Amino acid sequence: MADINVNTIENEAEDLNEVVRIRRQKLKDLVDAGQDPFQKVRFDFDTYSTQIKEDFENYENKDVVIAGRIMSRRDMGKANFIDVADGKGRIQCYIKIDEVGEEVFEQYKKWDIGDIVGIHGFAFRTRRGEISVHVKEIELLAKSLLPLPEKFHGLTNTDLRYRQRYVDLIVNPEVKDTFIKRSMILKEIRNYLDSKGFLEVDTPILTPFEIGASARPFVTHHNTLDMDMYLRIETELYLKRLIVGGMDRVYEVGRIFRNEGMDTKHNPEFTTIELYQAFTDYKGMMDLVEELYKLLAEKICGSLDITYQGKEIHMGQWERLTMVEAVKKYAGCDYYEWATDEDARACAKKMHVEVPKDATKGTVLIELFDAYVEEKLIQPTFIYDYPVENSPLAKRKASEPAFTERFEYFINATEFGNAFSELNDPIDQKARFERQVALKRAEEPNTTAQVDYDYITALEYGLAPTGGLGFGIDRLVMLLTDSASIRDVLLFPTMKNID
Repeated sequence: MADINVNTIENEAEDLNEVVRIRRQKLKDLVDAGQDPFQKVRFDFDTYSTQIKEDFENYENKDVVIAGRIMSRRDMGKANFIDVADGKGRIQCYIKIDEVGEEVFEQYKKWDIGDIVGIHGFAFRTRRGEISVHVKEIELLAKSLLPLPEKFHGLTNTDLRYRQRYVDLIVNPEVKDTFIKRSMILKEIRNYLDSKGFLEVDTPILTPFEIGASARPFVTHHNTLDMDMYLRIETELYLKRLIVGGMDRVYEVGRIFRNEGMDTKHNPEFTTIELYQAFTDYKGMMDLVEELYKLLAEKICGSLDITYQGKEIHMGQWERLTMVEAVKKYAGCDYYEWATDEDARACAKKMHVEVPKDATKGTVLIELFDAYVEEKLIQPTFIYDYPVENSPLAKRKASEPAFTERFEYFINATEFGNAFSELNDPIDQKARFERQVALKRAEEPNTTAQVDYDYITALEYGLAPTGGLGFGIDRLVMLLTDSASIRDVLLFPTMKNID
């Protein structure tokens, strides 16, 4: 690591303080002159920069009103060029003293990069051919008291970019493009599901108790009820209550909260979509996923072949493998050759995979999958028929009760979603929940985890055969925008406080 030059840091801090002092003095001068820019309450613009550039033939020599932030200035004495950034893009503006008047021009010369202005003018093309706005009137709408990052380097400190997303969006236009695409992705998903007859619903974020799932919740306290409450770790159980109630197709775009680790793929709060469809199964959900992801690739990326972090991903081709088939293909271990759990544990030992002393065949299969298979799943792949050991909410396969009708799908060695043929047997579900909670209490004696018996009651009224699917929006946005970290697709990711 290079040595830090303390004198350089101190000099930069002094320079910044001087810039801030000068800008604040400029604001004071404006206020004293009765021109406080923060008293401006409205400016009616009628045109975005992109409209002028994309349809110049119809805008040339026509009056336009634009508004935005000064991003650069080129001073040529009695005429200036400035670049103005609005909500859609940037455009050059030409300001001439004999057009706006000497008094306005002198005021304008005291404004700073970062100030927000309103402009009346007309669209034209400069002698060099650049589409621009010829300014007839200009006014200051808001004063920037802090300087923007230096022009050629921008805001490059990753940590600072996430903490000050507002500056990141100003100086790095491609960042805004990512979040525009995020919004488009959500819109297309909703359009697709709505077209299939699904109903978007909302379910509680605050829940009355901790369920037995492995995810650790955030805990808060309701003062009026004098009870602890938990931020939800999933939307599943409430949505399936709605299927019981006769809402045959429902989905929720929901914020989820998990008090766990953070890395490039995990943030404590994130967005998922969960959907449930009565009278279908997990294979119906596979078809839905494949159709939806192909549609999204075409709509957002313009092609079924996309690039993610240098890898070509072919969204038009999806492989389907059972977990048994996948482990045999990539690890060379055949589940059906294990006569006993002991045989399975011996195979794990041979493959240098550590498993619990009492591991079952299903548990060993899962561990071998994690160790040998997932990293190989670069192209879109469905892995289905999971062991019952790690699928407490999925229906058992009638033909093989050791497995469940469950799948996960993987792209670029990352799990993107999870789906089941939903367990609708209340007796089996109750037993699985109670076993899950008992295991959690054995592992964490201080846990407050409980069985959701109200959900069991709902099942006792009858849940139709149902297919369910959940997938993370953030990872999907990462994939379709070629973003390396989940923090790149969250406007305000969770960050540690600065001491």
